[in-house]
Amino acid sequence: MDTLFGKTLAELTEIVLRLNLPKFTAKQLADWLYKKDISSIGEMTNLSKKARALLEENFVFGLSAPVKETVSKDGTKKYLFQTDENRYVEAAYIPDKDRATLCISCQNGCKMGCKFCNTGLQGFGGNLSVNQILNQIKSLPERNTLTNLVFMGMGEPLDNLENILKALEILTSDYGYAMSPHRITLSTVGVLPALKDFLEKTDVHLAVSVHNPFPEERSQIMPIENAQPLEKTIKMIEKYDFRHQRRFSAEYIMIQGFNDSAKHARKLAEILRNIPSRVNLIRYHEHPGSDFKASSEIKIHEFQEILNSRGIITTIRASRGEDIFAACGLLSTKNMK
Repeated sequence: MDTLFGKTLAELTEIVLRLNLPKFTAKQLADWLYKKDISSIGEMTNLSKKARALLEENFVFGLSAPVKETVSKDGTKKYLFQTDENRYVEAAYIPDKDRATLCISCQNGCKMGCKFCNTGLQGFGGNLSVNQILNQIKSLPERNTLTNLVFMGMGEPLDNLENILKALEILTSDYGYAMSPHRITLSTVGVLPALKDFLEKTDVHLAVSVHNPFPEERSQIMPIENAQPLEKTIKMIEKYDFRHQRRFSAEYIMIQGFNDSAKHARKLAEILRNIPSRVNLIRYHEHPGSDFKASSEIKIHEFQEILNSRGIITTIRASRGEDIFAACGLLSTKNMK
């Protein structure tokens, strides 16, 4: 049976008109779905009994609780949601002083095949629906404490663009969660032309997974480079305004002996020279089956200093939740096995 939770206002309007209910019922439904703390159609008390009965005949509310929760010593929590038989996705809750960020997933597995990412080892199991994307927020025990969202979990968001755009509409619209788009970040490897649609239809922050500024080396760890080179992605981004509220950042996992030299830092600064940007340096999370090693702290700080000296704001992302497999795909892959 189809779910109500995850429907846009336009979709809810189509539903109520199809059921011969008053058009204003759609706005009432949106209020119950996205602004009130309920989990069943029967709790929608300002709808008539007839309306609730019709909705219950045709729809379910559509929430599913996490099947597993793990808690790190640093306060990070990872929640596992089951989407299909032997298929799971993860959401990571990261509290930090006055911020609480949720990292959410958009696909079962991933097609991109990045060599440093555990999610790709699962293969691709399909796109998450809008319901499954937003369920990671609605079914979170800490949902009322969230200040920021990042689409940096399992899967490539721009490979599921239609559902991502609907989810973002519900998250940022007045009828939905009314979040500022500047509290949401989407991370991509650079999928064209979906990136163009995303940039033109939303004001959400953008993060691009760079991880190596040299094409021949980037292609060794990111197959997307062969079909859609980073150079094309950067040229597209240069056409958009990142000088005001919207922010662009380059994500860069530091891998020992592969992408952590001064040469790499200088090249990275060169390709970003025309975009107001910041760089997030990420310590590589080593895991079984990977030949990669994390760069040393000295190398990471040297890399940061080179970028900072060229006017690029560069931060070193704190490692969170390593003791609970918080890196993308680790916990769900373990659970599948």
